[in-house]
Amino acid sequence: MNIYDITLPLSEDLPTWPGDSSLSMTRSSDLAKGDIANVSKLALGVHTGTHIDAPCHFEAEGVGIDQIPLDILIGPCRVLEMTALSEGQEIDRPRLEQLELGGITRLLFKTRNSRWWMQKDQTFHEDFIALAADGASYLVAQGIKLIGIDYLSIEKFDNPGHPTHHTLLKNNVVILEGLNLSDVPAGDYELIALPLKLKGADGAPTRAVLRK
Repeated sequence: MNIYDITLPLSEDLPTWPGDSSLSMTRSSDLAKGDIANVSKLALGVHTGTHIDAPCHFEAEGVGIDQIPLDILIGPCRVLEMTALSEGQEIDRPRLEQLELGGITRLLFKTRNSRWWMQKDQTFHEDFIALAADGASYLVAQGIKLIGIDYLSIEKFDNPGHPTHHTLLKNNVVILEGLNLSDVPAGDYELIALPLKLKGADGAPTRAVLRK
């Protein structure tokens, strides 16, 4: 059985969305200093690294991360190879209409974005490949319940009105962002993506794996 860990390691070197707090992890107790145990203190935003957006991230009446049904977060999933797209391009409806999505409820987009994680690039890239608003509407109509992508947002940078997020979250489509799909061949898997159970939070860091 092949298991792929598609989660980004959380560290102070990980790029974050502009304006978000950088991750900080410090030792409040240290064996090297004569303390009885190592104890660390962690500070980070809920949208750091690999994470899930809760509906309340953009929708005032949306539920928090702790209310997302587990049966959406665990189950069959398809990884789609979209590496032919160049930086700054979007996954739009015409591209998606060429794909056979019958019976699929969870989709992960593998794009050229993943190479930045493999290069350990600490720069935030504004020209990442993202899902277009018309692509989001099309996937909602197809019955997709979870969509993931290999950068820190499903939507292009600084998009006025954030239509992709609104389209997905108002329809309770789970958004899984910050994946590393570099080593994952396109195909069908079982996805397990469990966010921290933060009561009422608009998002949460998530450990995500694929099982073949």
